[in-house]
Amino acid sequence: MYFYHVVSDRPKQVGQRFVLNEENPNGVHERVYAQLSVVEDIYKNPKKYEGAALSHEVDVALRELALEKIRLEKYPSRMAALYVSQTYEEAVRWGEYFARIGRPTYCVVKIKANGNCFFGDAYKCFDGTAFEEENLRLAEIYWQNGENEDGHEPITEVLVDGEIEIVEILKEINANI
Repeated sequence: MYFYHVVSDRPKQVGQRFVLNEENPNGVHERVYAQLSVVEDIYKNPKKYEGAALSHEVDVALRELALEKIRLEKYPSRMAALYVSQTYEEAVRWGEYFARIGRPTYCVVKIKANGNCFFGDAYKCFDGTAFEEENLRLAEIYWQNGENEDGHEPITEVLVDGEIEIVEILKEINANI
C-alpha cells in the first residue's frame, strides 16, 4: 500500500525503513507519556481542573490516552502507527498546517507500508477533558467512525503500522510557514 506522510519531529531519507508497533511506538507516544503525571493528577482531582485552561499538550494526552484505552480491544494503536494521507494533496495540507502551528515539519514523502491500517476521521478528535468518562465516550465515537452528527465532511486520517519504507521525498516544507 502506498500513502503520503508529513515528516515531522525527525528528518527521514529515501530508502529509510522502520517499524512501528507496540514495541516501537511513534512520537505521539513520547509526547503523551511526557504528560502522564499531569493526566493522572487531573483524573484524581477533576474538580480542581474544571474550567481550567489546559495546555495543548495535556489536551492531546487526555485524548490519546482515552483513545488508546478504548482501542486496546479492537483497533490499531494511534501511538504505535504512522499518520498518513491517501493523497499527496492531503499530505501537503497537513504539512502546511503543522508548520503554521510551529510543529517541526520537514517534507512530504511517499511511503510503502506493509501492515495494518485504519481509516479514521480527524474531525472526531477531541480536546481532552478533566473527566475520564467523557474522554472515553468521545474516544468510542472516534473509533466507531460513523457519520458526523452535525453533517460535517470527514477529514480523513489513516493510521498504518508494520514495516514502512520512505520511497520518495516529494516536497520540502518550510517549518516556519
